[in-house]
Amino acid sequence: MSDTPRRPRRPAKPYRRPKKDPVRILAFKALRAVDERDAYANLVLPPLLRAAREKEGPEKFDARDAALATELVYGTLRRQGTYDAILAACVDRPLREVDPPVLDVLGLGVHQLLGTRIPSHAAVSATVELARVVLGDGRAAFVNAVLRKVARDDLDGWLKRVAPPWDEDPEEHLAVVHSHPRWVVSALWDSLGGGRAGIEELLRADNERPEVTLVARPGRASTEELLREQSAVPGRWSPYAVRLTEGGEPGAVEAVREGRAGVQDEGSQLVALALANAPLDGRDERWLDACAGPGGKAALLAALAAERGAALVASEKQLHRAGLVAKALAGNPGPYQVVTADGTRPAWRPGSFDRVLVDVPCTGLGALRRRPEARWRRRPEDLDGFAPLQRGLLRTALESVRVGGVVAYATCSPHLAETRAVVSDTLKKMPEADLLDARPLLDGVPELGDGPDVQLWPHLHGTDAMYLALLRRTG
Repeated sequence: MSDTPRRPRRPAKPYRRPKKDPVRILAFKALRAVDERDAYANLVLPPLLRAAREKEGPEKFDARDAALATELVYGTLRRQGTYDAILAACVDRPLREVDPPVLDVLGLGVHQLLGTRIPSHAAVSATVELARVVLGDGRAAFVNAVLRKVARDDLDGWLKRVAPPWDEDPEEHLAVVHSHPRWVVSALWDSLGGGRAGIEELLRADNERPEVTLVARPGRASTEELLREQSAVPGRWSPYAVRLTEGGEPGAVEAVREGRAGVQDEGSQLVALALANAPLDGRDERWLDACAGPGGKAALLAALAAERGAALVASEKQLHRAGLVAKALAGNPGPYQVVTADGTRPAWRPGSFDRVLVDVPCTGLGALRRRPEARWRRRPEDLDGFAPLQRGLLRTALESVRVGGVVAYATCSPHLAETRAVVSDTLKKMPEADLLDARPLLDGVPELGDGPDVQLWPHLHGTDAMYLALLRRTG
């Protein structure tokens, strides 16, 4: 036997159970739902937040925790394009070969490192701990290695490395720096009219979290009542709008809970108001919302119609969305009717209405600040799928209004293929209609262009990028 003394054994490290961080676990669950179920963050987050408050209690999961979870989810989704470009420079294989749950954890980590004020060591530590809980120790080591590479530079430094120079490829530069798909950058740039002016401001606005905007439904609530809420200030343009400048929980507002007020972007309010206030010859008794779901514009129109003794018909093709419309209209003081019908095959006679709103299904490129995940789901070919429907709905709307009546064509997309192209093509086939100048009906709203249609913008008006064209039936 050897006389060499044996090396003393080191005591084994005791197993340490990963610490469960309810805020980051909630954010991870939300991102997985968005990826796996094509869910929308604004629909997924509220029930997750409620469940966390109930499970952890208000002492362990308070308003600051909810705010951090919300920022992690929305920030990671908004900046996904930028963060993927940075991660691609830090991972030794294509990102498509990295498991989606791992990418979600990495995205949360990168956002904490580059998009928040969380100290770098805390961001890495918390994300690696999250990875241990939801991915296991092996993949947590991978997450740790990648995030330590990311932490070597700040966002500006990374952008200089991963974004092509403006002079070489301006569209790709904007796509990487402002985290939009290249085709979306191109489409928005065209809609702005070309030139550099405005495009960077618009893309920045898309990446800012919008304020919560409420609407006081006429005859049922007042802005004075809503302005008594904490952090509430008047809207910029709509006389019925109130903004909650510090976020706020709309469900905590009594008028919202009772359906006398609602959550509605100011651009949507302006569209409804423009139709309601458009000059009209003759009777003004029957109004139609031809694509009413989920009911926000219909509720405002119904309240405005009731003040004039007019009745609203709210039509929605999908049964469950028609149910949402009925809920939004419940309690309206004037007559209304909710019908489940296809707007391209109406259940009413031609010429039945005096005013018609057709807010058509679209790509939603005008609401990217509210639904940041939509920018990564949409594809250019989606435009071809919407085009026949949009034209069919506008044509039917013009057939549904009487001679002398007015149709409002609206869409929450500024893409020219969904706005002016639809209106122009329809007017060529229906010479018995012409365009009205919509700009005077948006009183006080600046920078509305040359008309006669109107395009609202987040960076200019603080609204979603709503498009509006007003058409009068002439024969």
